Amino acid sequence: MNDIALLIKSHMPDRPYVERLVDSISQFNVNGLATYLVVPQSQRHAFIPFLERGIELLTDDEVAGSYLVSEGAHGLSAGYLNQEIVKLSFGETNLVANYFCVDSDAVFIRDFGVSDFLRRPGEPYTVLVQDKDLLTEPRYHREHWQGREGSIRRIMEFVGLDDPIVRTCHGHQIFSSRVLASFRDDFLVPRGWTYADAVREVPYEFTWYNMWLQKSHVIPIHQIEPLVKVFHNEEQHVASIAQGIDIEDLARGYLAVVVNSNYSRDLGPVAAEADKISLMGQYLSYQELVRVFGAKGAATFRRRLGR
Repeated sequence: MNDIALLIKSHMPDRPYVERLVDSISQFNVNGLATYLVVPQSQRHAFIPFLERGIELLTDDEVAGSYLVSEGAHGLSAGYLNQEIVKLSFGETNLVANYFCVDSDAVFIRDFGVSDFLRRPGEPYTVLVQDKDLLTEPRYHREHWQGREGSIRRIMEFVGLDDPIVRTCHGHQIFSSRVLASFRDDFLVPRGWTYADAVREVPYEFTWYNMWLQKSHVIPIHQIEPLVKVFHNEEQHVASIAQGIDIEDLARGYLAVVVNSNYSRDLGPVAAEADKISLMGQYLSYQELVRVFGAKGAATFRRRLGR
């Protein structure tokens, strides 16, 4: 059994993202950590070429079996819930003691290895944050924060965690199979639940894990900040571009970057490391670009006149 591995849960629409992600893993995986890619059985054939690149290929049925659902909930599709179920149940495969869940639209940007994920053998780091930067962002607060906070509080109530401070993460967590076994045996089973029942109640698989760990302390909690920089919306990405933050800057603090495909999907895989003009050009229309550069030129002209 591997002490730490990477887990990618994907499907056919995200294959171009997986291709890019695997390229970055091949470049930066200095310890040769095993990488498991889990896809629907009906789409397995499309991902077979990744086997030649050292990727372990599994299907949803092989990982989650009878836990999978055929109907969605909370306006989410069955496929969406099943990808959460796969992540939670992967520990039952007995392939890994701990695994880092990587989104398909992530790309690694610097060398990584065992020490980035484990404090010591058998003890993974745990990503736990309050997300105050998102709390103060008007758009994120309006569109996501309030509903998300209420859902997180529900999970805390379910597991019996009484804490005024909410610490969790959006994703890219290092899951401990020991913690997940406890979550199953000590929380789900006594209620007659499966992973499916949990995500039907609140579809936040990472918060179920995080809150159960904080409640049970099955393993020591070695808290760290996120390993992956996620741009949740285009405003965040544009702000970063405007500051002149490049890939080398991001690599000082993060292992990987995600330009969230939920808002950028119509652009295809957006590269975080492209130059400022190329990136801005993907988000702005021709007319908007003309206005931006026109305003820039006007400002420069005014400054020169004032000298």
